[in-house]
Amino acid sequence: MSSAADTLTATPLGGPTLPQERRLVTSIPGPRSQELLDRKADAVAAGVGHTVPVQAVAAGGGVVVDADGNSLIDLGSGIAVTTIGNAHPKVVKAVQEQVAQFTHTCFMISPYDSYVTVAEALNRITPGDHAKKSALFNSGAEAVENAVKIARKYTGKQAVVAFDHGYHGRTNLTMALTAKAMPYKSGFGPFASEIYRAPLSYPYRDGLDGGLAAKRAISMIEKQVGADNLAAVIIEPIQGEGGFIVPADGFLPAIVEWCRANGVVFIADEIQTGFARTGRMFASEVFGIVPDLITTAKGIAGGLPLAAVTGRAEIMDASHSGGLGGTYGGNPIACAAAVAAIDVFENDGMVERAREIEEILKGRLQQLQSADPRIGDVRGHGAMIAAEFVDPATGEPDAALTAAVAKASIAQGVIVLTCGTYGNVIRFLPPLSITDDLLHEGLDVIAAALADN
Repeated sequence: MSSAADTLTATPLGGPTLPQERRLVTSIPGPRSQELLDRKADAVAAGVGHTVPVQAVAAGGGVVVDADGNSLIDLGSGIAVTTIGNAHPKVVKAVQEQVAQFTHTCFMISPYDSYVTVAEALNRITPGDHAKKSALFNSGAEAVENAVKIARKYTGKQAVVAFDHGYHGRTNLTMALTAKAMPYKSGFGPFASEIYRAPLSYPYRDGLDGGLAAKRAISMIEKQVGADNLAAVIIEPIQGEGGFIVPADGFLPAIVEWCRANGVVFIADEIQTGFARTGRMFASEVFGIVPDLITTAKGIAGGLPLAAVTGRAEIMDASHSGGLGGTYGGNPIACAAAVAAIDVFENDGMVERAREIEEILKGRLQQLQSADPRIGDVRGHGAMIAAEFVDPATGEPDAALTAAVAKASIAQGVIVLTCGTYGNVIRFLPPLSITDDLLHEGLDVIAAALADN
């Protein structure tokens, strides 16, 4: 069987990619994919799950191709990682050139240009015109850990407030920050201390405007934690794993204002929302806020592992020399990829493309919602849109329907991801390189799956 990469076409945003089509050669999983899944069961720890039962062998544009020749429409982007499209030509070229030069020196031993270039770019493109500095790490969870470290060092205080439905990672500290027990926390404690949780603005379920929701959260923080003890507040401007919850207008600005007035570091976790995903370069811009610190990862390097903390220079400089870093943090190959990816984000129309995708996704999903009361809410910004499924009689979350629609869609060659504290949200995170035709076809499949359940 010829390789799926033997024939190439071009996407509207440029660059070679695989044929942009949904193609089912076998049932999913096909025999070659099943062989890999059997090996996985024998060799890989059971705690490492998977959503789509295929063996991926190629990906690009808006598709993922498996070992059996099936071509699946990608509405997940590897959980918001391949935002500019998988194996983007600029990233591929940058990585190939860097691999040929050197693969590692450790930036803390022998610094190199690409790390500094990424830091300079992040300092420039993140919200706010104040003096900033950055530090690079390997993963989103690692960035969150370091943001908390920096905030504690700067303020001399220990407590940290996170929010209901929030997700910040799977390490010990970030599990403590994460709200959802299963599958992220259950059985893995005890967790890091001095972590507190405040109520989030969740307009669909709490019915509060942003001001009232903020007042509720601030009251809880003041009474149960106290500003004198609080180092930082950390929040996803639009929640990811928690269900793509978009806070009501005014909520985030009020929290930021309170933090400023009380000497508390405001950390925006933009690991899933960053880099054009929401139709802005960063979701903080949607709400008109300027974080003190911002954590980024996922889309930053076109698929390579890289993360960052960027923030006010005086806060970032609070740590003593040697207090930040790590052997692989800011790996030169990942940094080369990030330089290329950031160039694509800034200069190849990614922000505008995210807004076009929003128009398609919201238009189609709201049309479905008007005809099917089981879709309780459609929300989000840019290429980060969600549909929340409910029992139409009670408004209670319907996780079973959500899982059934997702499973049926995957079986028909469309990669979709679920999320939400209650497991009743389908999230749409297509790569910005997806074509309109593929996006519509993917939505057609999901609509049919909903009609059949």
